[in-house]
Amino acid sequence: MKFLDQAKVYIKSGDGGNGCVGFRREKYIEFGGPDGGDGGRGGDVLVQCVDNLNTLIDFRYRQHHKAERGKDGMGKNRSGPKGQSAILKVPVGTQIFEEDGETLLADMTEAGQEVVVMRGGDGGRGNARFKTSTNQAPRRAESGWPGEECWIWLRLKLIADVGLIGLPNAGKSTFLSAVTRAHPKIGDYPFTTLHPNLGVMRRENDEMVLADIPGLIEGASEGAGLGTRFLGHVERCRMLLHLIDGVAEDPVAAYQTVRHEVEAYGQGLDEKPELIALNKCDALPAEEAEEKRLALESALGRPVTSISAIAGIGVDVLRNQLFDSVRDAIREEAEAEAGPRVFLP
Repeated sequence: MKFLDQAKVYIKSGDGGNGCVGFRREKYIEFGGPDGGDGGRGGDVLVQCVDNLNTLIDFRYRQHHKAERGKDGMGKNRSGPKGQSAILKVPVGTQIFEEDGETLLADMTEAGQEVVVMRGGDGGRGNARFKTSTNQAPRRAESGWPGEECWIWLRLKLIADVGLIGLPNAGKSTFLSAVTRAHPKIGDYPFTTLHPNLGVMRRENDEMVLADIPGLIEGASEGAGLGTRFLGHVERCRMLLHLIDGVAEDPVAAYQTVRHEVEAYGQGLDEKPELIALNKCDALPAEEAEEKRLALESALGRPVTSISAIAGIGVDVLRNQLFDSVRDAIREEAEAEAGPRVFLP
């Protein structure tokens, strides 16, 4: 299935049904009076969040979604049925924007969440509504109110626990395939990954979701390479895993290049907890790999883990670090939501 994380969709709610002009015609009832019913309400436009989707590709082939018109009123004071609503099913993590692409209407973060984006038009009143003491046989009924229509943007931001970042060919896809059952495309050339990939990493009874995004290069914030468009998929991650190619001549410069693009992107991404790993250490002599790791630690002032995703060296150590860091992040989020404790005397 092709991955699509953005789609423009036209939606229209249903028009209301017309009211009815009707009169009673029963035998032996000389002055039956009006009995025209009201028109039915037009269908709404709903966006429903489901957990069995991970792309917006369906909206590329069907861009127009219209709710059903309400049925007209009928005699014997029968109101018309409501029109059938149009339901747009989207994956978890989808955001709904107005046509300007900036005004956020809703953020779908949980499966089962449902949002009414547009209400259907009201049905018109039948002539029975206009009966008065001075007008006992009205021949007036209202037309239904028209529904609303507009274009909206759907943008998908994948929900994961850990986001993988790094330069192209840093080994992000290889690491994802080593610790999960995902099968991303892997090649010995830059930009092998053209769209984000998800994988579930497990440790005994625990599990977490990893998101691998296309590599960043210098100038990505200005549109170079694939730009920073896919960084939106790690906005919701609890932490980042920064993979650095150990074969690179200057790992410190490689780290700073990606870090600069992350800071230029903003959106709080640069404030997330981050683990750093020096990958492809199996391609270097042990002494040289250790020298690069120590040089990286000294320059950044933070611990660096040496791994080889393809050979499995250090992968278990890094997996445990990720699980511990995510657990700490979840605990901090819970404490922040609970607020400060108040001790009463």
